[in-house]
Amino acid sequence: VYVAAFAVSAYASTYYRAGSKPFNPVLGETYECVRPDRGFRFISEQVSHHPPISACHAESDNFVFWQDMRWKNKFWGKSLEIVPMGTVNVQLPRTGDHYEWNKVTTCIHNVLSGPRWIEHYGEVLIRNTRDASYHCKLTFCKARYWGAGANEVQGAVLSRSGTAVERLAGKWHEGLHRGPAPGHCVWRANPMPRDHERSYGFTQFALELNELTPELRRVLPSTDTRLRPDQRYLEEGNVPAAEAQKRQIEQLQRDRRRVMEENNITHQARFFRSGGCRGWVGGMGRPSGGPEGSSWLRG
Repeated sequence: VYVAAFAVSAYASTYYRAGSKPFNPVLGETYECVRPDRGFRFISEQVSHHPPISACHAESDNFVFWQDMRWKNKFWGKSLEIVPMGTVNVQLPRTGDHYEWNKVTTCIHNVLSGPRWIEHYGEVLIRNTRDASYHCKLTFCKARYWGAGANEVQGAVLSRSGTAVERLAGKWHEGLHRGPAPGHCVWRANPMPRDHERSYGFTQFALELNELTPELRRVLPSTDTRLRPDQRYLEEGNVPAAEAQKRQIEQLQRDRRRVMEENNITHQARFFRSGGCRGWVGGMGRPSGGPEGSSWLRG
C-alpha cells in the first residue's frame, strides 16, 4: 500500500507544470544532492542524447531508489503523448524487499493553443521481486466527457491467487486512500508554495534544488546542472541572456557529437553503466577519471 502511494505521489507536482517546457539536460550533465536534513543523497546523469536517457540513484538508511528515464513521443496535432519506458526500483534494506514498477503514459493537451492541461493514464503493476505473495495494480483513469473522472486513480493489492486484500482510490494530484469510501488516507500532496504560478509550478522542495551556495560551488563537478549559465540567468530573471546561452550550449553539444561521430567515439557515462534489460545502474562512488569534486560532494 505504501509503495503504491509512493508511486502515485511522483505525479502530483506535474499538475501545476503543464504550461512549462522541461529544462532538457545536455549529454553528460549531472546533478548531485546530499540532504542530511532529509536523510538521503541523490545523483543523476544524462547518459544518452539520442535517445535521451537520464539515469538516477538515491539512497538513505531506509531505502535505495533508482530508475532511468526514457520515452517515446507521439504528436496528435493538439496534444503530445509521452510514453515512458524503463522501470522504477525501490529496495528496502531492513527487509531486503525490492519493488519495481512501470510508469504510465502522460498526455499534454492544447500544446499549440488554449490553456494546457496534463493527464496520466494507463496501468501500473507493482511487484516485489523477493516475494510474490502480493502485487499491486493501479489504474490511472482517462478523463471522460467534459472532464469527468479527471486524475482518478483506482487499484488493489492482490494476493497470489488474485484476491483483492486492499482497495485503493484517489486522485494523483491530491491523495490516495485505502479501504471503502471515504477510506483511510495513506498519502496527501503537500500544499503548493504561495505564488507557485510565478515559479513554474515548482513545489517547495523543487524550489530548493537549484540553490547554489559558495560551499556547493567549491565541491560540485563542472558537469552539475546548477553551474549551467543559462539556468543561472533564468534564476536571476534575465531571460534574453538565458536564451542566448542556451543556444550556445546546444550548439556546442551538436559540435561535440559531430566530432565524436567523425572519430567513431562512443560517449561513456561517468557514474552509471548500462545493465541491458535492467536499464542503467550505478550512482555509487567516483569512477577513475571522474571530474574533480564529484562523488557525493566529497563524502
